[in-house]
Amino acid sequence: MGRMEFSMQPRMEQRLKMAPQIIQSIEILQLPLLALQERIQQEQLENPLLDLEETPELEELPRPALTKAETAEVKDEFTRVEAISEDYHDYFSQTTPRRNYDDRDEKMEAIQNTPGPLPSLRDHLMEQIQFLEMTPRQRELCEAVINNVDRDGRLSFSVEEVAESLDRPALPAEVKQALEVVQRLDPAGIAARDLKECLLLQMDSHDPNYQLESRIVMNHLPDIEAGRFPKIAKETGADLEAVKRAVAAICMLHPAPGRLYDNEVVPTIVPDVHVDKVDEHYEVRLDDSSLPRLRISQQYRDMLSEQTSDAATRGFLQKKMESARWLIDAIQQRRKTILKVSTALVEAQRDFFDEGVSHLKPLKMQEIADKVGVHVATVSRAIRQKYMQTPRGLFAMKFFFTGGTASSEGEMQTWDAVRQKISGMVAAEDKNNPLSDDDIVKKLEAEGTHIARRTVTKYRKALRIPSSRQRRSY
Repeated sequence: MGRMEFSMQPRMEQRLKMAPQIIQSIEILQLPLLALQERIQQEQLENPLLDLEETPELEELPRPALTKAETAEVKDEFTRVEAISEDYHDYFSQTTPRRNYDDRDEKMEAIQNTPGPLPSLRDHLMEQIQFLEMTPRQRELCEAVINNVDRDGRLSFSVEEVAESLDRPALPAEVKQALEVVQRLDPAGIAARDLKECLLLQMDSHDPNYQLESRIVMNHLPDIEAGRFPKIAKETGADLEAVKRAVAAICMLHPAPGRLYDNEVVPTIVPDVHVDKVDEHYEVRLDDSSLPRLRISQQYRDMLSEQTSDAATRGFLQKKMESARWLIDAIQQRRKTILKVSTALVEAQRDFFDEGVSHLKPLKMQEIADKVGVHVATVSRAIRQKYMQTPRGLFAMKFFFTGGTASSEGEMQTWDAVRQKISGMVAAEDKNNPLSDDDIVKKLEAEGTHIARRTVTKYRKALRIPSSRQRRSY
């Protein structure tokens, strides 16, 4: 049986160890504006030495001296205004209770002025069944159906599965009756078990076109997707124009009515960088006016300079002083870095700002890093989750970094420019004879852009452009 032994052996190895202030600078650099605001607020709570710079008050302009007559007139005017003010307050005190506006609750005002959340789909459906006359058991079954409606408004499980899931067992026929009640609620098409049922529930059975539209929904949804209108007309016995009108009406129906009550919060985008055209030049500026202006509290500076403080207090203040300086320096460095990168970016993509997406140039982060004099990782962090407001719209800063393909003249074109060309060709095509992917490849080659057919197909799908068969008009 072997023995377990412990021994110590020296070993040499290299490890990358970054100082805390460097790590903090990296974190601050890659934060978008709103996240940086939250970070600063959190740091203020944790570090008492961080203080806000007060906005300097406007200096009063010197006023010319008043004559004796003007002084007397001003005094008379003040006397008259004071009398009116006293009469008003006497009346006001008799009609309404006084309120000290200087002591108003700003938090309460913010709560009162903040709109409440929109009702969820479940809440909307539950509220409706409260007004229906039914037995407690029927209400229980309707609630069970509603609880099994998904985000799209579809019934997630079969009637049999819903019946089995109840604490008090129910027959599938009872759950089906409850389902029919729920399906009559708003929005139309709710609690459907598939797409066909969802569309049929939204149709008006008294509509003169109901028979044709319902037949198309039941038997020809794949034909609608493929654009095979003549086939639908032949099999339904309707003329082509009637089929086109029926398909147009079907396309107006909502395939996922539950999404109308989707309360998913859309994140707010606040651009870090603004680009404005002034004469023939583009000016780049950072919109950091909403950031708190930090400084180190003078009160704690004085405490640190005094010799009366004990060692523990001085150590605490010194540590917080260094932390505050690191944060302020990191924010300043972030500002300088983003401004340099943004300026270099605008200069490199000048043609885009002048002409549009078709003139966007292929650009790599390494090119901007070399121009600014920083590491490529710094450029990556500087543009991470940052947005730029330009005369041509709001863009993520990473949008300006893209690959491309070479034209026959040797010029580079970005993939976005190629996509725009494809989109323009499809928009201008003859809808009676739409362009196939092969046709698009040939037209691009005629313009000097060499691209594979499979790439055209990929870009067309990314642009949500249907196939040539689906785009054909009859």
